[in-house]
Amino acid sequence: MALIVFLLIALAVSAGFLWTLEKMIFQGKWSYFIYFLAAFLPIYITSLSVVYLATESSAVVGFFQILKELIILIALAVFLLYNKKIGSYPFRLVATDWFFLAFLALAFIYLLLPIGEASFLNKALYFKSMLIPGLIYFLGRNSSLQDWEIGRIFKIIFFVAIGAFLVNLVEYFLLNAHLQQFTGYALFNLYINDIEPTGNYGLTWTFETTNAMKRLASFFSDPLEMASSVLMGFAAGLIWFLTSRREYNWLYLLVMACSLGSLVFSASRAAFAAFFVMIFFIALVFKLYKLIGAGFLALVAFAIYVVFFASEDFYFFVLDTLTFENTSSIGHVVEWLLALDSMIANPLGIGLAMSGNAGSVSEDLRVGGENQFLIYGVQFGWLGMLLYILILASGIVISLRVFYQTEQTSTARIAFVGAATKVGLLLPLFTANAEMYTYVAWLSWWMIGYSVREYGRIH
Repeated sequence: MALIVFLLIALAVSAGFLWTLEKMIFQGKWSYFIYFLAAFLPIYITSLSVVYLATESSAVVGFFQILKELIILIALAVFLLYNKKIGSYPFRLVATDWFFLAFLALAFIYLLLPIGEASFLNKALYFKSMLIPGLIYFLGRNSSLQDWEIGRIFKIIFFVAIGAFLVNLVEYFLLNAHLQQFTGYALFNLYINDIEPTGNYGLTWTFETTNAMKRLASFFSDPLEMASSVLMGFAAGLIWFLTSRREYNWLYLLVMACSLGSLVFSASRAAFAAFFVMIFFIALVFKLYKLIGAGFLALVAFAIYVVFFASEDFYFFVLDTLTFENTSSIGHVVEWLLALDSMIANPLGIGLAMSGNAGSVSEDLRVGGENQFLIYGVQFGWLGMLLYILILASGIVISLRVFYQTEQTSTARIAFVGAATKVGLLLPLFTANAEMYTYVAWLSWWMIGYSVREYGRIH
């Protein structure tokens, strides 16, 4: 069975990769790399797990691992090839461009300088994980798509959101187990990532709450990635609902409903809170002040339910979360304090690959790791953290301006989803190494880059 699933995955991934290559190389459409990423990244870890389960070969797994970086590098090469006079290419830099360039330049300096205890190989791997989002932003910054081409991106996002929820339903009602318990996830982590199985389900602790309730992940790498990713699905469904003809509204309502359903199955407290933050942001964007009131009433209703009607286990789960007595919440606070202590003691940082949960960070060297802002602060000091904050802030602001000012509906949709997703990710960024969630992080950086390009065109 594993071999059959492996062959199907290999066939689908190879066909998508070759189709993308053909479009990019022979037609010069370097921007088409985003289609492959949008379809492949949600199932990335699940695919690798099945590949290892079927082949038990790290070499075959390695081939599939490099596809996501390879397609980006090929897209960059095609961009340079089709713009032979790159010196005369009209680069007009705005604030987000400068902040991104400064951030990557700072990281490159820390790669070269003998700072920190991590090996040069681990530093290079970590720098690569930072450079790739920058390249995606750059390619989005220099892409021009027609309405139907942008529509194709959103169709993939809709398909992912609906598909994730359907798999959640199968996990919950038919399997009564995580999909990852059948895909070889634990074996892949053990033999490829050197991570021992943990938790009551033989996966990792991320797949369960403190009272051992299942947290489902569908075909994503873990419940936290799914929870963050469906925020983008909800934002995409909402903007299409608000900007489309009524006969298609049922589809976008379905996308939003499926996104909310997956959010429930993930049982992610940070993502739940992030969803309300995103709703508040959307209400401000559209001046839907009644929506803010509705959100407040929903919170009041939830509080009444918890206090008077919820089970005792759920009541104390919520209470311990709010008072930071929950073991997971305490763990976040401890990691934050360790990171802040390091930043105070070393305001210029302690070097690349010294913080975070990336595979290139050695556990015995890691300082902090459950707050994306502090992860960069530990490594690059206060300046690095400030630059990252400025990238996010300027990208959101510029995308909002494009949403309000552009006359192209498809571009406005891209700008809205990019801004709303980055706002929605703010809370997960406080509790996780969320830039590792490649599907939502990379696609939203592409959207920010695409919006910045439109901003330059308008102004």
